[in-house]
Amino acid sequence: MEQRNIALKLMYNGTAYHGWQVQKNAVSVAETLEKALETVVCHPVKCTGAGRTDAGVHAEVYVANFRTTSAIPCDRIPLAVNTRLPNDIVVVKATHVPDSFNAIGSCLRKEYTYRIYNSRLGNPFYVDRAWFYPKHLDETVMARAAEQFVGTHDFRAVRSVGTETKTTVRTVYYFDVTRTGDLIECRVCANGFLYNMVRAMTGTIVYAAEGKLSPEDIPAILDSGNRTLAGPTVPPGGLYMTKLWYEEEVL
Repeated sequence: MEQRNIALKLMYNGTAYHGWQVQKNAVSVAETLEKALETVVCHPVKCTGAGRTDAGVHAEVYVANFRTTSAIPCDRIPLAVNTRLPNDIVVVKATHVPDSFNAIGSCLRKEYTYRIYNSRLGNPFYVDRAWFYPKHLDETVMARAAEQFVGTHDFRAVRSVGTETKTTVRTVYYFDVTRTGDLIECRVCANGFLYNMVRAMTGTIVYAAEGKLSPEDIPAILDSGNRTLAGPTVPPGGLYMTKLWYEEEVL
């Protein structure tokens, strides 16, 4: 039986999961998806995901790929898998891709969005979906601080020690901050992200809005490589993977 490489476009609410990555003693998105796929294709499945989203982080767009000898047509896969998945994970599309395609290796750039619910009073509909921050934040100061991260830099100062990487140099293409009513959205796009990088960058621009550091201090913080000089790592519930770029038509 010929083996096919199938890319899946999916979305998930990460609140109930310990991130994407399969783990020994915690429920992950990958494991939940693999189990559902196995009942559809009738053989063990290993999924490769576009990135390691942490516990509680969401994905409006996510891509994973797996190999199968099953002859099930791609257009039938989403519905077949979704009936076997919990309703907080949804497969949107399945595409037959070249053998060389790899959800993480073939990804050219990624965009994450961090959402802050900035109001004196909380909102039950944003629980675990945005960071509730009651003190008023000036989004213009946040935007000025965010601009300092754009470009190619060593981002050691805004990563948590986690997975070892060959290099901590990344290119950030944009880091935009917008407000709509009480919701502040911080959108950041890069060719790759370090562990907790977006959450630490967001914490740093919030520090700037609080006056704990000036936007103009950020280049020196990045140069120092010192994590303690940057802002805190903000909670995971406000973070979403929102956009992925591939040469292949998988989205």
